[in-house]
Amino acid sequence: MKDSWKLALTAIVLTVAALLTGCSSQTLNRLRFGVAGEGGVYHAFGQQFAALENETSNGTVEEKTTAGSAANLRLLMGDYLQLAIAQADLAQDAENRTGIFAEEEDEGSFSAVAALYTEACQVVVRADSGIETIEDLQGKTVSIGEEESGSEQNAKQILAAYGLSDQLVNCLNLNYTDAAAQLKAGKIDALFVTSGAPFEMLMGLAEECEVRLLPIDGAAAQRLLSLSEAYQSTVVPAGTYPGQDADVQTVGVKALLLVNDAVPAKQVQQLTQLLFTGREGLEEQLGIALDAEADAVEGVGVPFHAGAAAYYKTVGITVDRTA
Repeated sequence: MKDSWKLALTAIVLTVAALLTGCSSQTLNRLRFGVAGEGGVYHAFGQQFAALENETSNGTVEEKTTAGSAANLRLLMGDYLQLAIAQADLAQDAENRTGIFAEEEDEGSFSAVAALYTEACQVVVRADSGIETIEDLQGKTVSIGEEESGSEQNAKQILAAYGLSDQLVNCLNLNYTDAAAQLKAGKIDALFVTSGAPFEMLMGLAEECEVRLLPIDGAAAQRLLSLSEAYQSTVVPAGTYPGQDADVQTVGVKALLLVNDAVPAKQVQQLTQLLFTGREGLEEQLGIALDAEADAVEGVGVPFHAGAAAYYKTVGITVDRTA
């Protein structure tokens, strides 16, 4: 009787172990992908990458419109999303439960797949406004992006770096489309956008009315670079937008492709491979340059998923990982 019980218990343990092993290598049939709102590069990238992925047998990607980086990270940690794009500065805060994520209670975890491209912090005014510098925004009305967006956090940090508090600038949370329309109509004085350049919405705006990009440089830029390791110096090259005849110095952060840690490693490895084999086509569709493998592991600041690490190993790159 005792031997029979032992045999039965052994069989149960082996069965459970087999099931767990099988689960770890399964492919999730559905991947919800947080891509922010329409009109932005996140949304455009999400559409194009989902189209690529949905031609494979590696799971079906469903795009989910969100307010942006912070919302994506909360939904990722809440296990609603399996994939998301977010700015590196916010991803680092979410990973460390600092900044706006200091009180975050969700226990879900995420890891990096790749840095996609550098997002430039772009501050735009009408060319006929007389506004030449960030300091000139004192007493003005500006759009800082939607709530829970990366643009909102960057805009607040940029204004603070120039000594401009909420009491000195009237800040509105507008989406990109509304912000562009209101700037064109003269209802707001400036808009903040953190995005890859050129940004389609700004291209359209610059074609309809003359605009100017304000530089972020000097001591204020140094304060931002000291504030977060995610910030880096960057330039919006001359000719990026109609009427822009000179380089504009600014700061930027990396846009990251992130994955919930519950997504199996093999599936993430295939997603990572697809990102780079499809890179040229994605660049053509998006109109911006995407990072190649060597650059895609720089400026990330959060651990890589085991599946992503496995792909990078095949091309001779070693990354830090936890998931």
